[in-house]
Amino acid sequence: MAHHTQFGAFHDFCRDTGSEFSTLPVCNLFHESPARGGVSPWFDGCNLVGIPLSGGRHLANLGSILIAFIAIVASLYLLWRSDRKKAAVGRREMQFFLMGYIIIEICEIFTVGGFPLNGAVRRAFSAVHIAAIIATLWILMMNGAVGYQLVDDGTPLSIGLIFGSAAVLFVGTGYIALDTGFSWTGYWDSALDAPNRTYSLYTLYQLVPLVFLVVFFILETVLVLRVLGEVKPMGYLIGAALLFAIGQIFQYVISVHICNRTNGAINGGLFETLFTLLSVVCIWIFWSSITEDDWPMAAPGGSTYT
Repeated sequence: MAHHTQFGAFHDFCRDTGSEFSTLPVCNLFHESPARGGVSPWFDGCNLVGIPLSGGRHLANLGSILIAFIAIVASLYLLWRSDRKKAAVGRREMQFFLMGYIIIEICEIFTVGGFPLNGAVRRAFSAVHIAAIIATLWILMMNGAVGYQLVDDGTPLSIGLIFGSAAVLFVGTGYIALDTGFSWTGYWDSALDAPNRTYSLYTLYQLVPLVFLVVFFILETVLVLRVLGEVKPMGYLIGAALLFAIGQIFQYVISVHICNRTNGAINGGLFETLFTLLSVVCIWIFWSSITEDDWPMAAPGGSTYT
């Protein structure tokens, strides 16, 4: 049956973010799958070469690796800062989000960073990377709901619900990604040929995170403007949204042009990593600003949001 839509197809995304190596982790599942017998020859995008190493290997994206390392250190600092805010609403839940982001950045060193790895190891990291993105953004969306105090934050019930549901998403997404990359059952083998059409991964990787982000933004906007009656924190929230969007534009739109102009030295992956880090820092500052002790506002249900 002929497909007249690009929905579910990754080929163009993968072509525009690299040939032998892609800065979209999902593309690594198709590039080097054992069902294809190695690197797919039809990925004819700009090849990110980066820094040559011994034995014909390349450290493809040193900039992304360095920024990912900075992101891990920054997140550990924010984890520590969060722990010192004893009275803050959603403290443990925010720490969950930061831990998820740290896992994403560790994976990013080996996927987006183009660390020279065995193909199977890169596919494994790529699958964990994709699963961590879904689970972490789910945790972020849950953070948006925490402020409404429908369930008391920091309690075993609140933490259990968030961690448990995130774990289900992580395992489910991770299995689909691993089965696609390693062809265990062969169920998703059709995705390995152009146009790399896989509705499950496309929905999970491209659409579901966007829904989680939009819901988080709406929940927090209503909380700040209607419940807290404040305006200033919206600057941090809008800043986080804009920075994240700029990162995605570098990844999906500008990347191939940077790669071509620099003859494969760098591409948009470096900037996507940077702007995403700045976005996460803005989200933390936003959360910190609405959980200061000098704003005792009554939240729905009579709980005090401080």
